[in-house]
Amino acid sequence: MPKSAHAILIPVLAVLAIGLALFFFLSENRESIKKAPLTAGPAAEEGAVSSDLRPKRTVTLLFVGEDSESLIPEDREILADPASPAAEAREILRELIKGSQTGLLSAVPPETKLLQVYVDKEGTAFVDFSREFADRHPSGSTAEIATVYAVVNSLAQNLKTVKKVFLLVDGEERETLAGHIAIDHPILPDFSLIAGR
Repeated sequence: MPKSAHAILIPVLAVLAIGLALFFFLSENRESIKKAPLTAGPAAEEGAVSSDLRPKRTVTLLFVGEDSESLIPEDREILADPASPAAEAREILRELIKGSQTGLLSAVPPETKLLQVYVDKEGTAFVDFSREFADRHPSGSTAEIATVYAVVNSLAQNLKTVKKVFLLVDGEERETLAGHIAIDHPILPDFSLIAGR
């Protein structure tokens, strides 16, 4: 190879080597930036605040009075979701399971878990509770009436789309809740059980 060509080739190769080195260095930095974990900066905090600012609305839950027969209203705030009656029904029932904040008796055993809620086009809410809903229930027809209508009335009076409620236990239909009140069909609300009505 002539000396002149050799003299030209060395600088060209040097430039290429520097270019490749810069390319790999910059691409590695970009990759590490992509993989860097997100920190709780202003943007992350802003997202957390916005989720806390989701709209809420006040609903009326029903608990049991001292006479064990009448249902006593108690207001509670839930996350509002007007487009999804099932989502609001879940919020209402979870609050009902948590129990009263004013010392009233809970109609639903506190060990109960809400498994599923579905509202069909005809206005029937299908509510599936865990087996504790029945297994941990106190005996007696009065207690059963209070439980059934605390659930049914709490949903029907707060959700215009809910006309009746079908109660399931652990995904299955049952003839009764605990031996007295039939729950093998959709149940209409009975607002006469609410104190003051």
